[in-house]
Amino acid sequence: MIYFHIPFCKQACYYCDFHFSTSMQYKDEMLQAMHKELSIRSNYLENKTINSIYFGGGTPSTLTADEIERLIGKVAEHYEIAPDAEITLEANPDDLDRNKVNALRQTTINRFSIGIQSFYEEDLRWMNRAHNAEEAKSAIMRVQDAGFENITCDLIYGYPLLTDLKWKANMQQLIDFQIPHISSYSMTVEKKTALDHMIKKGRTAQINEEQSAEQMLMLISHLTENGYEQYEISNFAKPGKHAIHNSNYWKGKHYLGIGPSAHSFNGVSRSWNIANNALYTKQLFQNELALETEKLSLDDRFNEYVMTSLRTKWGVDFEYLKDNFDSDYVSYLKKEADIYLKQEDLFLKDEQYLVLTASGKLIADQIASDLFIVS
Repeated sequence: MIYFHIPFCKQACYYCDFHFSTSMQYKDEMLQAMHKELSIRSNYLENKTINSIYFGGGTPSTLTADEIERLIGKVAEHYEIAPDAEITLEANPDDLDRNKVNALRQTTINRFSIGIQSFYEEDLRWMNRAHNAEEAKSAIMRVQDAGFENITCDLIYGYPLLTDLKWKANMQQLIDFQIPHISSYSMTVEKKTALDHMIKKGRTAQINEEQSAEQMLMLISHLTENGYEQYEISNFAKPGKHAIHNSNYWKGKHYLGIGPSAHSFNGVSRSWNIANNALYTKQLFQNELALETEKLSLDDRFNEYVMTSLRTKWGVDFEYLKDNFDSDYVSYLKKEADIYLKQEDLFLKDEQYLVLTASGKLIADQIASDLFIVS
């Protein structure tokens, strides 16, 4: 699978700590550099058949349809794109006007990830989102009217303005739109973000962890009651609508990341591109890669597998551990997991899979961390 990091946004959301720039002055040079990186790293993935391409960021919908299609075409020069490949574009509602949606209909994009976050005007202003509540609704309808059926939308919960009543209404709005896939995340305060600064200055309230936990349980309950399956902690899908690209991450598939700050993984090592637009383009124009690489030890790979698989409905597979590590790792994991099994934060499915319970999902990061092997 291939991930493109498009490092441009119209404005900065107060909570965001992803790499991006609000200046698009050097967009053409950036895209040329990404084409170069694809060529230089064309042998990174052993499997030449690509079953998913994902445009993330940043805000990929700031690109034109032609620019997006040229990047996909560059992938096709070096890899075979499967006929049924999932090709996703993250998009902000304000970018999805009628002309843009119609232009995207002529590309090979077949899935939209629309960053709604909330349908309430005051919440969007608090987040400093570029779109308004009306654009959130009209963007969804426009994409659906154009014939796109494979759509996922993002919602955020656990922030001071979000009452339980508003939270349920946000979820219900997506259900009423018949959105087949919903991703939802608890608001987190990342260091050096505008939100972090605002909280420290007392300009907005602290994030309430109790509120976040309660609203996560509301999320699970309400979406499950309406026919969605929680197949990963933050992801819910109607039958047959799991995200192929994200599922590949959680199942440990190999991937190539293109663009500044993008990460790549080939099973034995992880690499990440420099999070600086100017240096990224400069080095690639000199036919040099702007990245760092970390070789993963067996313990690192074990920790990675536990962290990603534990978040899913499939859980940690002991047979996979035996085949890809050895029985000592299985013994270690069973011993360390025992306390959480007794607390009923984990359960053993079919004597083979270690899976989070509803209570375990609330402390998933803590559980994964306690199961890691620390050298």
